[in-house]
Amino acid sequence: MTELQKPQRILVTGGTGLVGRAIKQVVSDGGGRPNEEWIFVSSKDADLTNAAETKALFEKHKPTHVIHLAAMVGGLFRNLKYNLDFWRRNVHINDNVLHSAYEVGVHKVVSCLSTCIFPDKTTYPIDETMIHNGPPHNSNFGYSYAKRMIDVQNRGYFEQYGCRFTAVIPTNVFGPHDNYNIEDGHVLPGLIHKVYLAKQNGTALTVWGTGKPRRQFIYSLDLARLFLWVLREYDEVEPIILSVGEEDEVSIREAAECIVGAMGFQGEVLFDTTKSDGQFKKTASNSKLKKYLPDFKFTPFSQAVKETCDWFCSNYDTARK
Repeated sequence: MTELQKPQRILVTGGTGLVGRAIKQVVSDGGGRPNEEWIFVSSKDADLTNAAETKALFEKHKPTHVIHLAAMVGGLFRNLKYNLDFWRRNVHINDNVLHSAYEVGVHKVVSCLSTCIFPDKTTYPIDETMIHNGPPHNSNFGYSYAKRMIDVQNRGYFEQYGCRFTAVIPTNVFGPHDNYNIEDGHVLPGLIHKVYLAKQNGTALTVWGTGKPRRQFIYSLDLARLFLWVLREYDEVEPIILSVGEEDEVSIREAAECIVGAMGFQGEVLFDTTKSDGQFKKTASNSKLKKYLPDFKFTPFSQAVKETCDWFCSNYDTARK
């Protein structure tokens, strides 16, 4: 039987989060294949910081493939406060998931890293070879080092056991089903929630920081399509950056203006420069991805922002915030 005919059971950890929901949508909208059975699990199904619960989950579902998205995540201000918690919880989760995958004979694991794992002092654009070239930014060192260890483990499982465990490194992901919490969320969903409230209350919009830092944003549905390609086609153990090009980097100010336009906000926009900016930029190179998929079309940023804002407004009562 070819790979297209062999039955595959694909377990997605963190299946109810931003990226998990996007993968579920892409699969159900025709991106899935007849030989694939998709299982989306969340923290309600198992506490992945617990080795016994993780092993029981894997023995119950017996996956052939795993997309590992589950993590303790948060925005800049939450990371600054709880670096040790981010380190410990994520190290436990990742070790339990990868070892359970090895123990039940999973063929392939694709884990999700983040561009914040890259060294703080570096040259730009960053590429996949630079992950371990120096310490990450101080603001989220706990999360960053825990995520770096997945790359170390992937190499170890390959060298010692021949396992096909790999990882992707997306840039700033956004889209429907994100965490729109203003205190703990990432920059884009936090801004969307702020604009919504400012519009409702007839107040000014206050953006934290100077608005000058620059980011590459990737729409969750584009990332989901790329995850399916990595799962099926990408054979390297070395990680791959999944990102729009360097030329598509936008400043926080430009992102805020895009959201203001998408939501029809007419009020004043202020920048609170007493708040931290975090890293000025984390420009990543997507040249490896482009070599593999030269014709991949990303959703234009303004369209993706509009779709995300529309989703948030329609689902305001139930959205995570």
